[in-house]
Amino acid sequence: MLRSMFVAPDPGRLRLRFATRAVLGISLAVAACGLVGHTLVAAIIAGLAALLALFTVTDTTVRGQATTTALLPAVGFPVLALAAVLHDYPVARDLAFLAVMGAGVYARRWGPRGHSLGVFAFMTFFAAQFLHTEVAQLPDLYEAIGIALLASSTVRFGLWCYERRLPPATVPVLAVRRGLARATTRQAVQATLGGGVALVIGHALSGDRWYWAIGATWWIFVNTVSRGETLVRGFRRVLGTLIGIAVGVVAVLPLHGAVVPTAVIVALCVFGIFYTAAVSYTWMMLAVTVMAGGLYGLLGVLDPGLLALRLLETGAGALGAVLAVLLVLPVTTHSTTNAWIERAVRAVHACTREAAARLSGSTTADPAPHIADLEVTLARVRLSLAPLVHPLSPLRARRGRARQVIALLDECADQVRSLTAIATDPEASYDDRLAAACARVEAAVEALIASEEALTAPSPPAAVKHAGALEPALAHLHGLERALIELATPVRSSPRTPLIGA
Repeated sequence: MLRSMFVAPDPGRLRLRFATRAVLGISLAVAACGLVGHTLVAAIIAGLAALLALFTVTDTTVRGQATTTALLPAVGFPVLALAAVLHDYPVARDLAFLAVMGAGVYARRWGPRGHSLGVFAFMTFFAAQFLHTEVAQLPDLYEAIGIALLASSTVRFGLWCYERRLPPATVPVLAVRRGLARATTRQAVQATLGGGVALVIGHALSGDRWYWAIGATWWIFVNTVSRGETLVRGFRRVLGTLIGIAVGVVAVLPLHGAVVPTAVIVALCVFGIFYTAAVSYTWMMLAVTVMAGGLYGLLGVLDPGLLALRLLETGAGALGAVLAVLLVLPVTTHSTTNAWIERAVRAVHACTREAAARLSGSTTADPAPHIADLEVTLARVRLSLAPLVHPLSPLRARRGRARQVIALLDECADQVRSLTAIATDPEASYDDRLAAACARVEAAVEALIASEEALTAPSPPAAVKHAGALEPALAHLHGLERALIELATPVRSSPRTPLIGA
């Protein structure tokens, strides 16, 4: 966990820029609300709205991100009004919360925009419970959210829109033997039923903070597909919350809600949330937990008992998510992992093809988009394999094979990156042997993604053994071919012992 936090690569310092911009955008949003004269409650919901706008809006283009951000109030305002109207009707309120939860997950079928709007709708209802929102407060809260979105958008799309200088982002969509509509329907059913379990247990633990359990269930479901991914994410959420509570007892509780030091800690937590989100869910949850403690400190209700209750409610939410993915329309890790590995291999092939075409003199060939797709897909492979490489996994043999898969795919990615760097060099020359090497890479890819009956790893060609004596581009192609051939062993070592159990 420490290694993933402090050693994880940050190409182009994108995570650093992402986190720093978030602190600036959220700080501006909260400051603007304070200057206008809004209450602390309004300032908190403004900060949350800015955080969600900066964190969850992930359209592939800047124009799309701006459009999605502009649409957030269209779902947030009605949901906030619904939560306020039902504030004094617990049964109707709880049923409405579950309905919003299911609809939010179901909205993922419409891609990144549907996901962002679904998250914003759910978190708006959640914030209404957090702040005990009533109808009389709605005008001020609407104004605060509007100011927050305007302020955060000014930073994101005006003052510091570094995405304009980057290639379009890649959002992976898993191509498996079920349609996207069917997958989102299944996830919506799982989330709603899991949220129902969390709601019942949450109410039994606390009549005031029950919504924490549903929130935990919701965020455990985000960005997971298989039951293995969900189980690991649930464990990491509980672990991050536990560590965050320990940190909160030391760093937040002694402040007794003092505004300036608490605000500094909250700002540091915001940075931590954005900086660690891509590399460690445990660290992100640590930052979220400490930030929540700081906010409760500002509201004057923080005490050790509240922190302990948060851990119990988080456990209830994790239990609801686990029961849902195990018992309700479960999806095995095996099917999703194989699909992501296949997509990664195809991305490697596409990068190789475009780089070779560039070396041959093509002015239209561009491996950069495929490199971006490969990076995103490799992240999904790691997430899908997380249940096996987890230290607590009892399947030692499969854990070793899963780590071998990750290492070989990383080697493929390194070879492709180096090949691309050579291909984009204006002084690079074309060698006729590249065509033959590319053909062998293509053959290795086709063999790797073939059926188990047709798959037989070929013997490495003689050229691979002497790659160091060849041109740099040719050497990278041979290294790539060797890694693909070796990848066949852990992926398809035996039909009776698949990499991921069903």
